[in-house]
Amino acid sequence: MNMKTVVVLLLLALATIFALVCVLLTRARAPSACQQQPSAQEEADDGHSRVFADLTPEELAQVVQYLRVSLGVPLADAARAKPSDNCIASVDVQLPAKAEVLRFLDAGGARPPREALAVLYFGAQAEPNVTEYVVGPLPAPTYHRDVTVQKYGGKVPYHRRAVTGVEYAAINELIQKELRKAPRFLAACCASDGTDLATITTAPRGLKSGDRSTWFVLFHGIAGSGYFVLPVGLEVLVEHGPLDVSQWYLRQIFYNGRYFPSTAELENAFMTKSLKVVVVQKPQEDTVLGSMRPLRSPGAPGPLQFEPQGPRYSVRDNRVTYQGWSIAFGMNPNTGPRLFDIRFRGERIIYEMSLQEALALYGSNCPGGMSTRYLDGSFGIGRFAYELVRGVDCPYMATYVDRHYLSESDVPRTNQNSLCIFEHDTSLPLRRHFSDTHSLYYGGLRKNTLVIRAISTLINYDYVWDFMFYSNGAVEVRVHATGYISSSFLHDQGTNYGNKVGPHTLGTMHLHHIHYKVDLDIDGQLNSLESHDMGYQTVSIPWSPENTLQQPFLRRERLERENEAAFPLNASLPRYLSFTGPKPNRWGHLRSYRVQVVSFPGEHLPTSSPMEKAISWGRYKLAVTRRKEEEPTSTSVYNQNDPWTPTVTFADFINDETIANEDLVAWISVGFLHVPHAEDIPNTVTVGNSVGFFLRPYNYFDEDPSLYSPDGIYFSSKQGIGACGANPLACLPAATCAPRLSPFQYGGFVNVSLGSPLGSCLGRGHTGGCMKLIITATPLRRPSSSSHSPARPALVGSPALTKAVGTLPRDPGVLILGWGWGGVLAQPVLLSRPLSLSCGATAMFWCRADFYPWCVQMWQFSTNSACAGLRRRWGPGSSCDGGGERLRALVLVT
Repeated sequence: MNMKTVVVLLLLALATIFALVCVLLTRARAPSACQQQPSAQEEADDGHSRVFADLTPEELAQVVQYLRVSLGVPLADAARAKPSDNCIASVDVQLPAKAEVLRFLDAGGARPPREALAVLYFGAQAEPNVTEYVVGPLPAPTYHRDVTVQKYGGKVPYHRRAVTGVEYAAINELIQKELRKAPRFLAACCASDGTDLATITTAPRGLKSGDRSTWFVLFHGIAGSGYFVLPVGLEVLVEHGPLDVSQWYLRQIFYNGRYFPSTAELENAFMTKSLKVVVVQKPQEDTVLGSMRPLRSPGAPGPLQFEPQGPRYSVRDNRVTYQGWSIAFGMNPNTGPRLFDIRFRGERIIYEMSLQEALALYGSNCPGGMSTRYLDGSFGIGRFAYELVRGVDCPYMATYVDRHYLSESDVPRTNQNSLCIFEHDTSLPLRRHFSDTHSLYYGGLRKNTLVIRAISTLINYDYVWDFMFYSNGAVEVRVHATGYISSSFLHDQGTNYGNKVGPHTLGTMHLHHIHYKVDLDIDGQLNSLESHDMGYQTVSIPWSPENTLQQPFLRRERLERENEAAFPLNASLPRYLSFTGPKPNRWGHLRSYRVQVVSFPGEHLPTSSPMEKAISWGRYKLAVTRRKEEEPTSTSVYNQNDPWTPTVTFADFINDETIANEDLVAWISVGFLHVPHAEDIPNTVTVGNSVGFFLRPYNYFDEDPSLYSPDGIYFSSKQGIGACGANPLACLPAATCAPRLSPFQYGGFVNVSLGSPLGSCLGRGHTGGCMKLIITATPLRRPSSSSHSPARPALVGSPALTKAVGTLPRDPGVLILGWGWGGVLAQPVLLSRPLSLSCGATAMFWCRADFYPWCVQMWQFSTNSACAGLRRRWGPGSSCDGGGERLRALVLVT
C-alpha cells in the first residue's frame, strides 16, 4: 500500500470520527422528549366531589323528558317557543343543603339525592308566570316539586323572564320591517338599506315594574370586526310586552339628538330637510375601526410554558388536586364559575366560592347608553363561556374541560374546552432571602400557582375569571376585563360622558361591579369575625422620661353583629379582617383566614334610584352575614328585567343578627370605573383592568406551609450549589426536553348563533317544506380557512350520497351530517330520534353531529345572498359551508 493511499484512509478515518463526535455532541445537547411522571400522591379520590358536579348531558335530557311527560301541559321547545307558549327555559343542578352534604362528606352519612332545578315559562296559562321546579332523583326522575313560592315568597311575574333568542329574532324582524319605511334616510346617513346594520340590546327594559320595552342601538355591521364601536346614530325603542308578537311596535326612534314617533316620521323629516343628517360611511373591512386583525405578520414565537415531566396537578371528574389543594369545580349557566369543598392539606378552608353577578352601568347622552344597567347573570355568564384558545387564553399545554348546559332549548349543549386548569410560574419568588451578614446563604421558593380559569363573552365585553391557589395556603380571585367597549354616537355634549375614540364614536364611561360569595369554614362551621388595625398612642420614652414618642399599636376588635360587618363601598375597610375558628395555633392565636380586597369601584347607584334595590349588594365593599339556605345568592336573574320590584334584595340579608360563633358568609364586591380612551381601540386590554381579593392564612398554621413545597431552594457558601438532590435548579439540564404539542385546533364557533336565533321556522320566518336528514360516513373536506370564503363542494366522489340525494324531492333543502375534518361520525344511538325541521331556502345552517345531531342552529350566512352566488357558480346541489375545524354539517341548496 503506497503512502498516498494510507494518507487518504487516515483522512477518511479522521473525518468519520469527527462526524461521529459531532452527532454525539448534538444528541447530547438536543432536548429529549418529555417523559411524564405520575403526579405526586394526593388525597385519595373517593368520588365524593360528585355531590357538587354539574349535570351531565344525559341527566339534562332525562329532566326534559320527565317534565314533558309529567307536567300535564303542552311544552314547546324553547328554541322555537313564542311568548304565548309554555316551555322549559333552563335546567341546572339543584345542590343539596349544606348540612346534608357535610353529613355525607364528613360523617359517613348517606349520599344526598341528585336533583335538578328546572325553570319553566308558562306563557299559555291564564296568568302567565315563571315557575321553578326541583326534579329528582337523577338519573331517573320520579318526582318534582314547585319551589317558587318557597324561594321568592310568591309567583314570579312573567314580565321578569329573560328575553329569549326567539324574542330577539322577532324584534330584529320588526326593526328590519320598520327600517324599510325610511330608505332614503338610511341611504343618506349610513350608506345602507338597513339589512347590514347590527343591533345591541340594552337593559333594563322600561322605566317601571311591568314594562317590557327595550332600546336597541344600531351599528354598521362589518364581518370579522367589532361593530360595537361603529354607531350610526340611530336607536329604536321596541315595545315587546304583549304575548302576541303581532302587537309589538316601535315606540320611539332616536337619531342624532332628536326623537321621532316612527320611522315614517323620521323619513319625512329627512325628505323635508328639517333633519340634520351626519353622513357615516360604511367602513371597508381592511380599514375598519375596531378590527383586531394584526398589522404585522407573525414573528419568532415567544416563550412557551410547559411541564418537563407532565402536569403536577391531577383532574378527575369535577375535582382538581395540587400540592395539598383539593377543589371541586363547576359552572352555573347563569352566574358562572363556582367552586366547592376547597381544602388545603386535608382541611376544608372554603365550602363555597362562587361568582354571583357582574354589573355594567353606563352613562351617555343617547337613550340606549344612558339607560343601560346590565346584570350579566340574566344573559348567562356561564352559558357564554366559550372555548378557550390555546396559547392565548390559557397556556398551550393547560388541561381543558368541557361544560354542559341546557338553556333556551330542549337539547343540552356543550361548550367544549371552556374551562382551563394549569400550573402557572409567575416568574416571581413567593419568598426569598440572600444573606450577606453573619453567614452567606440563599433561600427561596418560586411563586407557582394553580389556576382555574374561564372566560365569558357577554355581548361586547369579555371577562377572564381566575381562581388561583398558592403553596402557602393563600387563595387569589381575580377578574380581568377585556373585549370591546360599548359606544354611543357622538353628538352635542357627548364628551361629558366619555372620550371621542373615532370619527363619530363616543367611548361611554361605565362602571364594572362584580359580586362574589365566599362561605369560609375555618376549623369547622362556627366562625367569628375579627378586625386588626393600627393606631397611635403617645408614650413616655422609658429611658428618657422627659420625652415622648408616637407609638403604633395593634387595635383588636371582634365584630359581633351583621350591621358592624357591612362595610359601605366608600368606607374604609379594616386592614386586617379575619374569619377566626374556635381553636388556637401553637402560639395561642385563633386560627384565622384574612380577607383582603383589591378594588377601585365607583358608586354603583345612588340609593335614591328606584332600581338600586336590585343591585343593593353594590352598596358594600364587604358584608358578612350568617349563612342561610334561604339566602343562596345575592341576586336573581329576574332582577334585570324588573329592578324596580326585585325578586331578591341583598340588603334584606343584613338584619343585625349575631355573627359570633356562627356559620358565616363573606359577600365581596370588587370593581372599577372605566372611562374609554383612544387606546381602547380596537378593544380593551387586561393590563390595569383587573380587580379581586385574597384569602390569606393568618395564624392558621404554626409556620409557612410552603416550607413543604418540593420547589424550595437553599444553598450556602459552604455547600455545593450543583447538587441535584438539594437544589431543584441543578436538575434542570436533566429535565430539558421538547414538549409534544398537539396541533392547534379551535371549535369555539360550535353552538354560537349569528344573526337571529332559531325561531318557529329556523329564525327566518319561512313556512316551506321540511329538511330531510341524511347520515353518512363520508368525510367532509376540510372547510375553508375563512368562514366567509366560498368553499368547494364537499361531496364529490360519493356514490352513496349521490344516490341518496337523487331520491329526495326537489323543493326542500337537504341537511347532510357526516365526519368533520379530523372528527368522527356521531354514534348511531343518537340518530334514532326522527328529525323533522321547518326550513327556509334562504338560511344557512350547521349542526353538531358529535353531540345531539338534531340540534340545528343558524350559521354565519343569515341571508341567501352568499349561497345563491355559489348556486349560480356551481349549479343546483352545491354545498355551502364555512367555519372552523368542528363543522359537522352542510346544506345542499336545491
